Amino acid sequence: MSSVMRVLSRRGPAILAVAAAMVGAPSCAPSADAVTVTPPPKHVGWDYQIGGGYTPPTGVKVVSRDREDTPAPGGYNICYINAFQAQEHAEGDWAPDLLLRDASGAVVYDKDWDEAVLDIRTDAKQERIAAKVGTWIDECAAKGFNAVEADNYDTFTRFPDYLNGDHAKAFMKLLSTHAHEKGLAMGQKNTVELAPDRASVGLDFAVVEECGQWKECGEFADAFDDNVLVVEYSATGLSQACMGWDGTLSIVRRDRDVVPKGESGHLRQTC
Repeated sequence: MSSVMRVLSRRGPAILAVAAAMVGAPSCAPSADAVTVTPPPKHVGWDYQIGGGYTPPTGVKVVSRDREDTPAPGGYNICYINAFQAQEHAEGDWAPDLLLRDASGAVVYDKDWDEAVLDIRTDAKQERIAAKVGTWIDECAAKGFNAVEADNYDTFTRFPDYLNGDHAKAFMKLLSTHAHEKGLAMGQKNTVELAPDRASVGLDFAVVEECGQWKECGEFADAFDDNVLVVEYSATGLSQACMGWDGTLSIVRRDRDVVPKGESGHLRQTC
């Protein structure tokens, strides 16, 4: 799974609340046939299971799992998708012109994960990529997930010679609109640089890696009215997050490989 250990490079730095704020997203505006979108509950026990699902610990009400997994029974489930980059070794799943290329025509890779970067620089390509990612969102909805977290929103911060925040926001808005049409809330993954723009992009909550470690929790809390799910990967990060936000945000520490319970290396702690 390409999401495993993604935090090593992430230093990077229901429509009830969103519909009124989403200026310029007509498909999400209230209407006679509008679909109700429900964000996750705030300040609850949660677990980050994108490396493989297992029975949630007692008290856990929100779980994030990979799109190829199944939702946890009885809770609020978030569906993880890798939206801005191809999965490792999956370049062939994409039309060649949808892969970002340098001046020599070579595919641009996020070398930390061996993932080809998707080319979201034009409206036409954004729409074609969103159509494919949209099928994954459809699968999430069909399986019974409640929301989506679209990873690599911050790809532009690693490839500023090609991509910028406006590209990312325009593409994400296509995804959030589609998710809302399917009754799914859309979560912002990391990317503190774009947190202030969350309403116009149609983002309902945030899933944030290591905001305690990098002292970014407050910025996300302000932007998302405390609807923030924090995952830390170190004792220091957990301590920092708990010290400042235990009474406000949903916080968990996981092992960097995010392995299921019962497998070697599994770790889960809370405040």
